[in-house]
Amino acid sequence: MGMLARLSPDVRQYLVVTGNYWAFTLTDGALRMLVVLHFYSLGYTPLQIAALFLFYEIFGVITNLVGGYLGARIGLNRTMNIGLALQVIALLMLTVPAEWLTVLWVMAAQAMSGVAKDLNKMSAKSSIKLLVPDSQQGALYRWVALLTGSKNALKGVGFFLGGGLLALLGFAGAVLVMALVLAAVWLASLFLLKKDLGKATAKPKFRELLSKSRRINILSGARMFLFGARDVWFVIALPVYLSSVFGWDFWMVGGFMACWIIGYGIVQSVAPSITGKGAGRVPGGRAAFGWAAALALLPAAIALGLYSELNAQWVLLGGLMLFGVLFAVNSSLHSYLIVSYAQADGVSLDVGFYYMSNALGRLIGTLLSGWVYQAYGLEACLWVSSAFVALAALISLGLPKAAR
Repeated sequence: MGMLARLSPDVRQYLVVTGNYWAFTLTDGALRMLVVLHFYSLGYTPLQIAALFLFYEIFGVITNLVGGYLGARIGLNRTMNIGLALQVIALLMLTVPAEWLTVLWVMAAQAMSGVAKDLNKMSAKSSIKLLVPDSQQGALYRWVALLTGSKNALKGVGFFLGGGLLALLGFAGAVLVMALVLAAVWLASLFLLKKDLGKATAKPKFRELLSKSRRINILSGARMFLFGARDVWFVIALPVYLSSVFGWDFWMVGGFMACWIIGYGIVQSVAPSITGKGAGRVPGGRAAFGWAAALALLPAAIALGLYSELNAQWVLLGGLMLFGVLFAVNSSLHSYLIVSYAQADGVSLDVGFYYMSNALGRLIGTLLSGWVYQAYGLEACLWVSSAFVALAALISLGLPKAAR
């Protein structure tokens, strides 16, 4: 406690924001795995399970747009705490007797969890903008990368946590334990977060929800295609392919995907070193184009490899590991650029609009993942992924070439 007291107020706030984000992310990853495993054991097909998360993605799009407006009006401390509270409610909704767990009830709980997740993420990413001086862009990039990377690594840990809790406590018991722990984090956050963090000096009007900044609009468009490119193969196509073609059991599929996310998060955390921060450079639009262009080639190469007589497991798994590395650098770079581009006064409006595009990309990718895979197979999903990343690269050409 004495060490914490000696830290600057901004660093203490960063630790509170990060701690909230970590706790939320663990429950988010664990809940996803709990739902997948539990309903898989009940005989649901992968496509039916994916449908349970449809509202989660749809409400993420809406929440990012409206959440940025709320953050600017009432403060980021309140939107973050509202997100934590909604996640507790969503978890408690799933502790009802098994006969109450209808598809609509679970979809409603997932919708609330989607609202909670994007309120929490928007609040955390926006807060960093206010805790780092605008002149220290290198430090801003490092802090954003650490927050983003640790979040994704912990989401992968949450996958393992969900499976472990399900085995030990059963579905209702596991969800109840997570709800109680997160409720304790929420109560602590009510007292520790600054009251006016992120509140705009002038109350924004509802018509100001859409960004008026050209560079934020361009970056948001690139982000939408970037995340659509990941989810078009990751959400449905890959787990179904691993299970049906490679004959993997569910634990092998879940374990691989969890390890992929953890590794992806670790690379995100060190992305500043990869993109030149060690040499004193902060990336700009030119770097966003270059890294996206490199990534665009990879899904196409994996698809060509699957058409060939090469070992399919080595081609797919090796290719997707490399995809994870390049995608993590692209994602971390984008996360830094939006925080850098956003205006400090009412920062959540810009960040919320940007992450609305992120959520829209995930939604498009999720829908295409089921349809394209079912109609044309995994190779087609990879070609769509390559095209989406190429579009993200082309859109990035409109960004300012140099860093701020």
